[in-house]
Formats: sequence, C-alpha cells, structure tokens
Amino acid sequence: MTRISLSTALAAMTVLAGLPLAMATAAPATAQPPAVHGVQSTRAPAATLECNTWVHHNDSLAGGVDCTNRSAGPVTFHANIICGLAPDVTGNSVTLRPGQVGESSGHCAFYSTGIGGISWTVE
Repeated sequence: MTRISLSTALAAMTVLAGLPLAMATAAPATAQPPAVHGVQSTRAPAATLECNTWVHHNDSLAGGVDCTNRSAGPVTFHANIICGLAPDVTGNSVTLRPGQVGESSGHCAFYSTGIGGISWTVE
C-alpha cells in the first residue's frame, strides 16, 4: 500500500475538483445511439398545442393555462403551477379533440408567496 501525505491528497482533490465531472464519463457530443434496423418507432407524433398561461386578476394564487389543439388527433394536457414556498400544484387533466379549446387550472395554498410560473405538460 502506498501512502501519501495529506497535503498531496488535498492538492490532488483540488485539481480534480476543477475538472468537469462529465469529462471522464460522458460520450462525445457527436455520439449517436446504436442503429436498430427493422424496428419502427411506436412514439406518437408530437402534439401541437397553442397555449396561453394566466394568473387570475382577483386571486393571485389561482392560475392556469388555456390551450387549443392544433393537431390531427386528441391531446391530453395539464397545467403545472409553481407556488413559491408552498407545494407546487398540478392542474386538472384536459383532453381536447382537434380544434377544441380547453383550460387546466389550479390554486396555490393560502401560505404561498404567489405563483412563480405556469407551464403545461402533454400527457
């Protein structure tokens, strides 16, 4: 067993701490996943929603998202509401047929510092 001094170990750790962690383990940025021949993707096409987020003008703890389905098939989505110091809220799930408009909304807890952001997730 080789022994090293504490100062040598600390110096080595300091040098290593300055290097990006991914340097030794990450694949090159140009790496591609292995090709799989004869297999078709089962992934659904990306849903096209046109959405606007909002915070209620009389209740700053209520907010949501209004969306229009611009795709050729049904789309289900929900709002994600960031509530400051209170737990975040997930709005109700809404399924829209093509061309249909719908709303997902939620309300932050009374002790929230206010809505910090609103987004939506396609389910």
